[in-house]
Amino acid sequence: MLQITEGSHAVAEIAKFCRPQVVAAYPITPQTHIVEALADMVANCELDAEYITVESEFSALSACLGASAAGSRVYSATTSQGLALMFEVCFNVAGMRQPIVMSIVNRSLGAPLSIWNDQQDSISLRDSGWLQFYAEDNQEATDLHMIAYKVAEDHDVLLPAFVCFDGFILSHTYEPVDMPSQEEVDAYLPAFTPYHRLDAKDPISMGMYATPDYYMEFRYELERAMQRSIDVIKRAGAEFAEQFGRDYSALVESYRLDDAEIAFIAMGSICGTVKDAIDEMRDAGKKVGLAKIRTYRPFPTEELTRALAGVSTVAVLDKNISLGSGGAVGTEVKAMLAGSGITVLDYIIALGGRDVRKRDIAAIVDLADKGVGDMFYGLRTEVL
Repeated sequence: MLQITEGSHAVAEIAKFCRPQVVAAYPITPQTHIVEALADMVANCELDAEYITVESEFSALSACLGASAAGSRVYSATTSQGLALMFEVCFNVAGMRQPIVMSIVNRSLGAPLSIWNDQQDSISLRDSGWLQFYAEDNQEATDLHMIAYKVAEDHDVLLPAFVCFDGFILSHTYEPVDMPSQEEVDAYLPAFTPYHRLDAKDPISMGMYATPDYYMEFRYELERAMQRSIDVIKRAGAEFAEQFGRDYSALVESYRLDDAEIAFIAMGSICGTVKDAIDEMRDAGKKVGLAKIRTYRPFPTEELTRALAGVSTVAVLDKNISLGSGGAVGTEVKAMLAGSGITVLDYIIALGGRDVRKRDIAAIVDLADKGVGDMFYGLRTEVL
């Protein structure tokens, strides 16, 4: 059913429809509306789940880990400093192969304190073993939660998943969302069947001490699962398209790339602005396109390489900074395209929620035409 709803409320609604048995979360701006709504649903008997009230984000994900290990489908949500506080537990969740799904309402990390958007928080956990999905709009944020559960819980994957969408830009914005019914979600997402679980009648141990003789093999298995998830994501996206008509079978979405000479690479809500700017530049005769990364982990090397075939220059828009190296996405794209003859230019942009307008996208195309890149775009030099 099509409805006009706030992004956070749409995500809370779809989380309910995914039938989590345990929800544990701690409120933090701009994620709070999600867990407030879920708490109301539990209190009003609209969601049959255990809602665990905790004193911190560390405790929230720790409770989720225990509940998942006991065989429950689990949901949480956080952002920014809250995700940073979960850092230790994020590695434990992935290492113990618990398929928890967590919404990340992307927000800058301090200091200085900022409550506005960039993608530094989730990017900082890129090596933790969590799948990472990025949504352009609230419809995509809603849909990706169903896909995330389906992929994470697949017994060929068994990895936790972030569903990332931009704080305030999406979380607090009202947009049309085609919300499925409970029956439609049930038809797509089967009941959770844990691969293994804690059971007093059949005791096992999880997250044990590993000596140097065994630790590397555990990390290797995580990498294998991450790579196997590529085919599972494609299959889950194709099944979603068959049922709902929206196709998420590609990890990379191409926009007007067929004859493009310059290609943007971006993730999240900025892609909508880039698409509008591309349409205007196309009308003016500039051959520009976009490769939108929907799934950052696993990194879509094969699809991205194929999408960029034929372009001469790539402009990566990084809403993060890997200090001392450049943008995280740009660094990976440069490694991926090394020796290809394609020029890769990285632009650190929109940190701390700074606005990006169509004129900024056009200005970056002009810079890319001149070969000027690997820079912070839009710096206020007068305050430096």
